[in-house]
Amino acid sequence: MAANIFRHEFKMHLRSVITWAAAMTALIFLFVSLFSSFAQDAALLNEMLAAFPPELLTAFGMTGVDLATMLGYFSFAFLFVQLCLAIQAASYGFSLVSVEEREWTADFLLAKPVGRTEILTSKLLAALSGLLITDIVVWLASVFFINLFKGEATYDSRSLWLLLLSIVPFELFFLSVGLVISLLVKRIRNVTPYAMALGFGMYVLSVFGDMLGESALEKITPFKHFDASYIIAHGAYDLPLALVSVAVIVISLAASYPLYARRDIPAVV
Repeated sequence: MAANIFRHEFKMHLRSVITWAAAMTALIFLFVSLFSSFAQDAALLNEMLAAFPPELLTAFGMTGVDLATMLGYFSFAFLFVQLCLAIQAASYGFSLVSVEEREWTADFLLAKPVGRTEILTSKLLAALSGLLITDIVVWLASVFFINLFKGEATYDSRSLWLLLLSIVPFELFFLSVGLVISLLVKRIRNVTPYAMALGFGMYVLSVFGDMLGESALEKITPFKHFDASYIIAHGAYDLPLALVSVAVIVISLAASYPLYARRDIPAVV
């Protein structure tokens, strides 16, 4: 029965996964294909950026970014990839349980000979499988297009893979937080506003944290936990901040099971 739930949930996500994967591929292609144009006038461009207000550079993740290098340029483009992945993962988290409640099919599912723990686990595995497919596409597209358009430029492949692998815990943060919020809210009629609010909200927090120099805000948002410019500059993760994301993921997932087990599921009257 759990396998049937997994297959059903995965099929529900499949069209969305294909759409997000195609969008990510197009986005990466669009940005990386422009690298040669930026690299030709890199000195002039960096000089122009230095004249911009620091707040504007911070808002677009361009503080300390050298657009003359492939990874420096890609770290700027990667911010937009992160935004899209955050919204995708958050939407999966918010819809994981709420979809049956919204469509009044929850009582039908819970009447089957399967416990709520198995149901939630199957749903999580299906969502994770969909995100993993998107991740693989992002990884392959990034490596392929970077090597296709880098020209004579060189880059540190280890730093690139550290950056690409960071999207796994990054997405898990939004998936798990979206799930636990959906279990705390009485009913979610439309997941899109919630997913966009969580994704953009965390991004805005990271921007304001940089602008205000408020380190407390950095501890909240995964956009700072897995900051692309930091990973490229240091060739490593900011471990204390990365562990904050890991802790939030573990706590959110652990809390989701008892919340779902005790949730009052509306039935069709």
